[in-house]
Parts: sequence; structure tokens; C-alpha cells
Amino acid sequence: MSENVPDAHKEPREEAAAASAETDAKLAELEDRWLRAVADLDNLRKRISRDNERLRAEERARVAAAWLPVLDHLELALSHASRGDDPKAVLDGVRAVRDQAVAVLSSLGYPRDDETGVIFDPARHEAVATVERDDVEPGTVVEVLRPGYGEGERQLRPARVAVGKKAE
Repeated sequence: MSENVPDAHKEPREEAAAASAETDAKLAELEDRWLRAVADLDNLRKRISRDNERLRAEERARVAAAWLPVLDHLELALSHASRGDDPKAVLDGVRAVRDQAVAVLSSLGYPRDDETGVIFDPARHEAVATVERDDVEPGTVVEVLRPGYGEGERQLRPARVAVGKKAE
């Protein structure tokens, strides 16, 4: 019987070695999966960065292309002015170019804000003057000194306005 005793002690050791080998294999598999996931995440980050750069470049090109007709018309107005053409025609041309520029800003999501007769709104207006007026309610925009562009979160700048107040 003394020969069977050492065999009895070998089985738990072999089971422990097998369990350890199985644990090591699972650990190696998990480590491999983790390294692959890290690599995939890094590749995703790089692809998103490239895509964002490409989208920015495309958007810059789209906006620049929207302004090209405005630039063309400004150059045309300047050439007419330098030839001494009718000043009224040149002025009308410059106004048309301004209207075109306003339309471009509006198409890009920044509509012009130059409305009078509305209640002063500090989110849309910058009051730079008050004017005594009895014909409007106090706090009403009576004059736009510089138009604003955009709305809400997409505001490029507020409109500079004069606001009416009661005469003293």
C-alpha cells in the first residue's frame, strides 16, 4: 500500500497543474483580446480624426465656394467704379453685392437681424444708445446701428441698436 500513497499525491498536483495551465491559457486569451481591443480603439480614433479633418476641409471649401460669387461681383463693381461709370449704377451694384453677401450668410445659417419696432432682447441686441421717443413703448428698438447675424446658439454677433425711452 505504501506504493499507492505517492500516486494519490500526484493526482492533485497534476490537477493543479492542469488547472494552472488552463488559467494561464484563459489569461493569455483575455490578454490577446484586450490588446486587440486597444488596437481597434486606436485605429478607430485615428479614422475618426481623419474623417473629421476631411469633413472640415470639405466644409471650408463649401463656404469658400459660396463666397466666390460675392467676390466676383465686388470686383465687377470696382472695375465699373474705376472706369467712371454712372455713380448711381455703381452704388446699386454695391447694394446688390451686399444683398448677395447677406443671402450667403443666411444660407449658412446666420440670418440678418436688423429689425426695428421690436422689444429689446439682450440675447439678440446690444444697446449702445437710448433715444427719447413718445411714439414707441420704452425698451423698443428704434434704430439698428449695426445689424446682427445668427440666432440663439448660432449667433455670430448681436445687433447694435438704439432703444427708445420716454421723454423726460
